[in-house]
Amino acid sequence: MSRSSAEVDLIVIGGGPAGTSAAITAARRGARVRLLERCRLPRQRVCGEFISAESLELLDDLVGSTSPELLEGALRISQARLFVDRHAVLVSVTPAAASVARWDLDAGLWRASQEAGVAAQQSTVVADVSGAGPFVVITSAGQFRARAVVNAAGRWSNLRRKPDSGNGHKDRWLGIKGHFAEEAPPASVDLYFFEGGYCGVQPARLAGLDADHEVSGRINVCAMVRAMAARTLPEVFRLHPELAIRARTWKPLMEPLSTSPLIFETPQPLQDGLLAVGDAAGFVDPFVGEGISLALRSGATAAECLEPFFRGQASLEEARAEYARRYESLCLPVFRNSSKVRRLLRLPRPLRSSLVQLLEKAPAVTRYLVNATR
Repeated sequence: MSRSSAEVDLIVIGGGPAGTSAAITAARRGARVRLLERCRLPRQRVCGEFISAESLELLDDLVGSTSPELLEGALRISQARLFVDRHAVLVSVTPAAASVARWDLDAGLWRASQEAGVAAQQSTVVADVSGAGPFVVITSAGQFRARAVVNAAGRWSNLRRKPDSGNGHKDRWLGIKGHFAEEAPPASVDLYFFEGGYCGVQPARLAGLDADHEVSGRINVCAMVRAMAARTLPEVFRLHPELAIRARTWKPLMEPLSTSPLIFETPQPLQDGLLAVGDAAGFVDPFVGEGISLALRSGATAAECLEPFFRGQASLEEARAEYARRYESLCLPVFRNSSKVRRLLRLPRPLRSSLVQLLEKAPAVTRYLVNATR
């Protein structure tokens, strides 16, 4: 642990979409960057695997020529179907979003970071960060120094204050994900809402497996549910009659993954001198499909705000303040609006049914609600 490394401009902690986006953006702008990831990549994650059209250009720019197949082979999502209390509401997704498997996304972004000149290393656990600039990052692979640090270690980062996990075990929210084979799945993201949570279903594709026709009709199924309502995907399926019928023919393609608890808090883009990006800053409702997009955008934004500091044109405090301002403008509206939609969906059934009937008759209102969370 006594081993030390030469100081770099930026250390990014976490190799997911937020961290790699920050690392790639900073490195391409001339910064010396070290990227630290605690696990081996790629790996499956509890994730909706949905990327909105607004972030596809950014993703294409990040992966560049290193993984052209990531977007060229991505399935396009042109509509959403909302199933609430035996009502079905169809919403056009314009321009079309994309379904990108998290396994392929993480692998492509990691390769792009290395291509950009980032000193990227996996299986490196960060134990602590000290200092206020320069910073000392203590890890399982030694100590590293940097002029600035970006925390992209996710919502379970040990570098941020631990939130209140809820009133009790039964009230906890958990996320569950699995891949299944389905005959001719529709090109839509389907959201099934029920008492105690919701479940999203959309077509997916895994490069290398599906490209070789080993799998036909792969779908990603990701649910957010209260522990008192369900703890496994089969239990989730039984909570919605139409979902239960649809799931009868599904064949599992992977062991399900779960994560808990899921906690909603006011985002904190600045934490103890660090710039927080992605889920490390705040966890957004999965049903809005903006988790990956917010990760990519917040990571790139943090790196952009740090550039004047690295060039000697601003102080670290000024760079951090600019990031906080831009984060509030870019990301906070999504958190606020998704929270409002979540509260609407928790209305008593009679009021909720009336709301859904309104959405069925007024597609413009439905499009507004969808766009407000993007």
